[in-house]
Amino acid sequence: MKKMLSSVQLDSNQRTILVLRLSSLIFFFSSFQSSHGYPSRTHIFIYAACSQEKYQPNSPFEGNLNSFLTSVVSSSSEVTYNSFAIGNGSSTTEEGTVYGLYQCRGDLHPIDCSKCVARSVNQIGLVCPYALGASFQLEGCYVRYEHSGDFLGKLDTSIRYKKCSKAVTNDVEFFRRRDDVLADLQAANGFRVSSSGLVQGFAQCLGDLSVSDCSSCLVDAVGKLKSMCGSAAAADVFLGQCYARYWASGYFDESDSSNNDEVGKSVAIIVGVFGGLAVLVVLLSICKKAAVRFSKDDWRVFWFS
Repeated sequence: MKKMLSSVQLDSNQRTILVLRLSSLIFFFSSFQSSHGYPSRTHIFIYAACSQEKYQPNSPFEGNLNSFLTSVVSSSSEVTYNSFAIGNGSSTTEEGTVYGLYQCRGDLHPIDCSKCVARSVNQIGLVCPYALGASFQLEGCYVRYEHSGDFLGKLDTSIRYKKCSKAVTNDVEFFRRRDDVLADLQAANGFRVSSSGLVQGFAQCLGDLSVSDCSSCLVDAVGKLKSMCGSAAAADVFLGQCYARYWASGYFDESDSSNNDEVGKSVAIIVGVFGGLAVLVVLLSICKKAAVRFSKDDWRVFWFS
């Protein structure tokens, strides 16, 4: 944190940009509304992952990262998936190149997709400050960037996040319906919604996966849902490049995730802390500039005239 604060104090433009971003975030968090409809749930935080390696402020990587994040927001108003290589093949050194992608849930309207991605972009730098690589998953969209492009199109079934609700006991009909839904989901190519009776679910692969790799990823995700969540009435499993989810009617709501949202609470705390610090830095800067404008004689005129 000391490193981040010292870089903020170096440049007034950086302070201004930080405050603007934090202001939008504070407004975003204050406008949370409880809803059971999927489009309005796109802002819900799922998980974030940050690399331990850091980049230096004002480095070529930071400039390319800002270009990537701007391109992501612009592109998301037109298509639900896109990948980028910023600085590749230019005069920028290899270490300064940024590779990344974003993807929205397949059923989102472009307007909702763009809003979701913009929220992710505004938060990723706060949750993963100066990270050379980061992943950020909201309910409705996903953003990832790295300093190496070897992750693009490469099958990754490592677990990033899981959530299992309370178990359903001795409900043969539920398990039959759930298995029907999961069997349908693992056959998806890209994004698929499925339902059977009161059980619903959906699954999605990243857009850079081949059909065969998408199938392999979803089979793995469904297998993990069954093995890790057992008889849960609702369950989510997010792997490196795909996810699968199911729920019984009435289980997919805010209360179901209340005990599994500690990271989400941390995001809100980070926003509040850095918001207060940023405002304090700007106020001190304004006071300092005001003081410089007055010489000692000027102060005498101000106080005694």
